[in-house]
Amino acid sequence: MSSPEQVAPAWEEALASDGSVVYETITDPEVPPLSLHIRFEQAKNMAQALANGDPNALRIVKQSLKGKLQEFTTR
Repeated sequence: MSSPEQVAPAWEEALASDGSVVYETITDPEVPPLSLHIRFEQAKNMAQALANGDPNALRIVKQSLKGKLQEFTTR
């Protein structure tokens, strides 16, 4: 998959399958996946790691927040 619009239909197809499925996606390696149940301590540790000089920190934070907002708006 190379676009967000392909995610839901691919999941539906995979879950409807009676056999084994390979689900392949393209992700941004600089954006860590954030759990739905991320704890404050985990978020704090990630923020500290980013503040310690990651050259892509702003992009990582922007994409992480965008992902979280999408989770809440698509429910």
